[in-house]
Amino acid sequence: MAIITTVGLDLAKRYFQVHGADKQGKVVLKKKLSRAEVLSFFVNLPPCLVGMEACGGSHYWAREIGKSGHTVRQISPQFVKPYVKSNKNDANDAEAICEAVSRPSMRFVTTKSIEQQDIQALHRIRDRLVGNRTALANQTQGLLLELGVTMPQGIRHLRTMLPIVIEDLDNNQTLLEKDYLSDLYSELVELDEKVAAYDAKLAAICKQSAECMRLLKVPGIGPLSATAIVAVVGQAKEFKNGREFSAWLGLVPRQNSSGGKTKLQGISKRGDIYLRTLLIHGARAVAYRCSSRTDARSEWLRAVCDRRGMNRAIVARANKTARIVWAVLAKGEAYKEAA
Repeated sequence: MAIITTVGLDLAKRYFQVHGADKQGKVVLKKKLSRAEVLSFFVNLPPCLVGMEACGGSHYWAREIGKSGHTVRQISPQFVKPYVKSNKNDANDAEAICEAVSRPSMRFVTTKSIEQQDIQALHRIRDRLVGNRTALANQTQGLLLELGVTMPQGIRHLRTMLPIVIEDLDNNQTLLEKDYLSDLYSELVELDEKVAAYDAKLAAICKQSAECMRLLKVPGIGPLSATAIVAVVGQAKEFKNGREFSAWLGLVPRQNSSGGKTKLQGISKRGDIYLRTLLIHGARAVAYRCSSRTDARSEWLRAVCDRRGMNRAIVARANKTARIVWAVLAKGEAYKEAA
């Protein structure tokens, strides 16, 4: 029997499809495995190259299968799709993965450690809580408007003014209205406390990480951004330069060039939306504080703002921040302020 050198593994919840090929690319194995059979199958298989799509649970399986001596590579689903022949099914997907993982120019997703996934889980939960808090604030503002009560925009005004509205005896509110407004305020306070608790957890993790502490020196990077970056990209060594990292985040122009004529459009907005949002918010904080400063970074940012407007200047600053972040992580050096 021919020796299997490359395996394509199509992940699922219950049944996994395996496609094996030898070094000439000839099909050697097609097999359907239950979830309980996957690890025992790879333990008994000689070390080979295993490919899988980067999806839910893929980092776990990449770590576990890698313990058996296999070289595991994760591929973004968009790079697997062109290799799917005919109709889509599990067997064809596994064959496409096996073909894609053997391509020398293929781009792979770095497998996250358990620690990285834990940090990312904290960010995902915190982000959901913030979204719930925003939805709660919007609903409360709408209900108050129906009662003839208006407030300035911003959740901070709701925190301070809602108790005053509830305790006001001269606003002709019924007992039922005061009751549900009190419940909404209690829920808002509870969400604030939960968000603050996750902020404290992430701040503590940031202090314990050498990479995060180096990133904190970069203007526009705080504990939230630093821990999110380390959770997603680790040491960022899978990117060959800062421009590639920035392009992965979607902070570079989208191209539509042909016939030697270059046409650049808006930023591509590819990659991790959450991480890109944090970098842009950090760049906005830097931009708002550059008007009174005379350093090279502030002067450059003001010049871009004058030429292209504030929003484009903020994105340009986020692009520059992403490149600095790559240099700090990949080279293991501390950030040095430009003269």
